[in-house]
Amino acid sequence: MAASEQVEVELKFDVDAGHTAPDLRVLPGVIGATPPETFQLDATYFDTENLDLAGNRITMRRRTGGHDAGWHLKRPSGVPGARRELQIGFDEAPAEGSVPTELITPVVALTRTRKLIPVAAVSTTRTVTTLMGADGRPVAEFAEDLVTAQSLLPGGHFQEWAEWEFEMLDGGRDTRLLKAADKLLRNTGGREASSASKLARAIGTTPTVVEPHLGRRPTALDLVVTDIAIHRNALIAYDPLVRVDAEDAVHQMRVACRRLRSIFAGFPTVLDPVRTQHLSNELKLLARILGDARDAEVQIAIDQGLLRSENASAELIAELTDAETTIHDRAIKAAHVAMNSERYFALLDAIDELVASPPPGPDAELDAGTAVDRSIEKNRKSIRKAQSTLASMGERSPEWEEQLHVIRKRAKRLRYSTDAAEPLGRKRYKNVAAVAKRVQSALGDYNDTRINRDRLRDLAASGSLSGRDMFVLGRIDARQEVDGERALGDYRKAAKDL
Repeated sequence: MAASEQVEVELKFDVDAGHTAPDLRVLPGVIGATPPETFQLDATYFDTENLDLAGNRITMRRRTGGHDAGWHLKRPSGVPGARRELQIGFDEAPAEGSVPTELITPVVALTRTRKLIPVAAVSTTRTVTTLMGADGRPVAEFAEDLVTAQSLLPGGHFQEWAEWEFEMLDGGRDTRLLKAADKLLRNTGGREASSASKLARAIGTTPTVVEPHLGRRPTALDLVVTDIAIHRNALIAYDPLVRVDAEDAVHQMRVACRRLRSIFAGFPTVLDPVRTQHLSNELKLLARILGDARDAEVQIAIDQGLLRSENASAELIAELTDAETTIHDRAIKAAHVAMNSERYFALLDAIDELVASPPPGPDAELDAGTAVDRSIEKNRKSIRKAQSTLASMGERSPEWEEQLHVIRKRAKRLRYSTDAAEPLGRKRYKNVAAVAKRVQSALGDYNDTRINRDRLRDLAASGSLSGRDMFVLGRIDARQEVDGERALGDYRKAAKDL
């Protein structure tokens, strides 16, 4: 079968071997059950030597037996009690022992250049009962498992245990059934599962990744490292989505790069600048590569929005959108090449190392709030200086246009470095970030209209359009001019609050 993904919602319990399961037909919405069916399942689990997958609550296995024999990748879904499961059958997979690319791609930002090796062998005798709903549709599966597991890690050991699994078959939408099953199974011999998965129990303790958070009296170093960890996690989370060109993924990964750079620039004396400069340069390069694809995405969206209310010919639509689509597709391929390079993986390793062992700068022990106040004031002065320079320039001149872009970048830096203070929960920081965002957004909108009007002007001068299309092009240009003036007005209003 081809690769497929589904959300798995299940309950798991430890139980004494041979313990009799309750009659699950008493559960709400269940009117019958199939006769129990027994399978022999044999699975080999794969991970890196560092257990990068297990540490992020991810399991990768090759399993024979049962109705879903093949390769499976299970990842957190963001929904409590649910996991995303990607499956690929043996008919679609490479030779035995070789992990399919479809399973590697979603986790390569974690495994990087490290080799995937067998880390556990698990054999399960599974007895499955399928529960049926009122319409004759399967609603859940109940599995009674007798498990034998051998850790393949150095010093690994052999274990045997029994467990129950109750899995919803409708994506977990019937919460009443799930809650009732949880209560029934706990009351009839089920105990809290000692591990989240068979792999976790087989290999024992793993270096589980902990969500970054601040203590009660954070230093500047605490705040900066926590924020770096948050955006590092965002970078990792959006990596697999960029690889499949998911909607908005390029934008969000690029934002993560820029936020990381803003932390280095906004708090330059909290970390050792010698160590962070190289990281900042590498993140700048990655953001630029992603930016080529993102800029094309933005332009395509603008063009589609402008054309939607116009009676444009197929020729004009093609002139406006085809070139940008080609640019986007080429840029995405370039991004994928960069994201499969040793240089990219080395960048991720360096960020991890920085979080694990941050090199303190001279202001590392400063109070977190004091560090944020200093950063805000420094960035505000930088913006005001740029605004003074703008006032001395001829309005609408190329230099004036470029200076607006400088102000936008400095407002973005103010916003991102102030956003770092969000864990402190102080209202005044949120207000500063909100104003900076308004300035950044307004100038971004203005810049989009300026770039688009230049494109429209070049297209009009090409002589390739009919008179009817030229008329439509003029209407579009007029709308862009109005949008640009509105954006400038929004900027001037917001700038007063900086």
